[in-house]
Amino acid sequence: MRGHLVVVCLLATTFALSIADASEKEEMADQGQDKLPGEQSEEMEEKEEDGDRQEPKPVEDLLLQTPKSSGETKAKWRRTGKWTPLVGMNPVQIRATVDLFPSTKPSLQKENSSDPCVDFRCKRGKTCELAADLQPACVCQDPAKCPASANEFDHVCGTDNRTYDTACELFATKCKLEGTKRGHRLHLDYTGPCKLLAPCLDSELVQFPLRMRDWLKNVLLQLYDHDSMDPGFLTSKQRVKVKKIQENERRLHAGEHPLDLLAQDFEKNYNLYIYPVHWQFAQMDKHPSDRLLSHSELAPLRVPLVPMEHCTSRFFQECDGDRDKQVSFQEWAHCFGIKDADMDVNLLF
Repeated sequence: MRGHLVVVCLLATTFALSIADASEKEEMADQGQDKLPGEQSEEMEEKEEDGDRQEPKPVEDLLLQTPKSSGETKAKWRRTGKWTPLVGMNPVQIRATVDLFPSTKPSLQKENSSDPCVDFRCKRGKTCELAADLQPACVCQDPAKCPASANEFDHVCGTDNRTYDTACELFATKCKLEGTKRGHRLHLDYTGPCKLLAPCLDSELVQFPLRMRDWLKNVLLQLYDHDSMDPGFLTSKQRVKVKKIQENERRLHAGEHPLDLLAQDFEKNYNLYIYPVHWQFAQMDKHPSDRLLSHSELAPLRVPLVPMEHCTSRFFQECDGDRDKQVSFQEWAHCFGIKDADMDVNLLF
């Protein structure tokens, strides 16, 4: 997975700074993004009830924290019990939180506020306004009123092959088109400006899991290193599993490796890859935790990877062997070459 280790390395230094409140992590999975191009996702969006969603905190505030303030924040999260759901979070999923769910609502003080909209939350693309009876209601947000992008990294590409200034603008546009064929088909395709993505050839598709497996293993090893210096990145159970990988002298160390070496290492050190594959599935299977990944649950991993790995969308489409628009635990494990005998639901933590 060329370029992905670079992303992990860059994010590693700001890993603790990039994590928002535990509820924000849950929102990411609940709101996750829409389905793959051309596929429906209305049933997932219907699950997002207006007035029942928390807005993420501004990402800029998190990124501007110093390591010292970050440590203080982590300690506070641990004391309040808000840290646990975030443990073991994939760095790419953290970036997905940053890119896909920026705060579109200014911070408001609850004190001395009589505005009913202060605590009233709306789903993506909608905003709270007072109706004629002065009761809060969710209405489609005006795309023109979305906060402007700070740079091109805020841009997102829709399935209509149009670059939107921000995710806010895309979802507000989709809301305005509700009930139309165009609105039904409009979903978020990937982060960043739209660009020409080469078709994924069969020969390239078989290479994808080789890089992905190696990348997942290295992400866990990086989390283990951070956890050794500043505990809290892994749970005790996760740490026990990753420690066995870290202490294995035969493991292939992180780096740009030829595909034949990755294939040989998977065959030689197969057991080292079993837990990373289980771990990533468990990180996404949250809402609900039913051993099935909807496209919305896959999105925090898939969407940021598409611009870097043009076979990403096709790979996850092919993983859905029965074409039921969900990737089961067995389908996921098979896609990464895990044998039936080694699929263990007890490793989904």
